[in-house]
Amino acid sequence: MMMSEEWITIIESAEELTQMVLSSETVNGYRKAHDAVYSDAELVKTIREFTEMKERYEEVQRFGRYHPDYHIVMKNIRVQKRELDLNERVAELRLAENDVQYILDEIGSILAKSVSDSVKVPAGSAFFTDSSCGSGCGTGGSCSCSA
Repeated sequence: MMMSEEWITIIESAEELTQMVLSSETVNGYRKAHDAVYSDAELVKTIREFTEMKERYEEVQRFGRYHPDYHIVMKNIRVQKRELDLNERVAELRLAENDVQYILDEIGSILAKSVSDSVKVPAGSAFFTDSSCGSGCGTGGSCSCSA
């Protein structure tokens, strides 16, 4: 494919948009929250241990309660997850991640709608399900849609 003037303009505009997002308050807040979590050696160790436990959990899930470590792994994964969930820095990072995701979802939706209303956009986030009948619906579920 030959690079036309139109494509160059699109690429330059995309790069400008990228720089705007990267220099936004939201992304700066995300970076600060990320640094707060990953600059704490003890918290990093806890996250690594949780990741290793998640791998064990996935292994145990394949066999269910018949796995010899089923009860130990199930208890440990809940305890470790609760510890991380209650950590203020981890919670702030999750909120910051959601804020960045919201911006990216909004940009994607605007781009898609600028092409055509029939262009499909992912509907797996809260951004796309706030005002419509999103995930898990179509059967008259909590959003009162009808199939």
